Amino acid sequence: MPFGPWIRAEREKADISLNEFARAIHISPAYWSRIERGMEKAPKDELILAACRKLGLDTDRAFIEAQRLPPDVQDDIATAVRAYRAFKSVGRG
Repeated sequence: MPFGPWIRAEREKADISLNEFARAIHISPAYWSRIERGMEKAPKDELILAACRKLGLDTDRAFIEAQRLPPDVQDDIATAVRAYRAFKSVGRG
């Protein structure tokens, strides 16, 4: 399921109105409505994390629904790539 409909279902399970939810994560209700209806792509990482905190959701699942890596995994991959590149450059010296 795409992020928008998934997060909407989770918000509705928590019995939180769209307006209350949007205010709680400091975003425009109109913008969040477009996200939930699939008219906008998943929001930036900080909003996904805020939504998870408000709804008590697993962040890994939310990022899977958003079809991207969680921020900590992005950092880990960046570190691994830098280490690999450093290793490869030493091997060629």
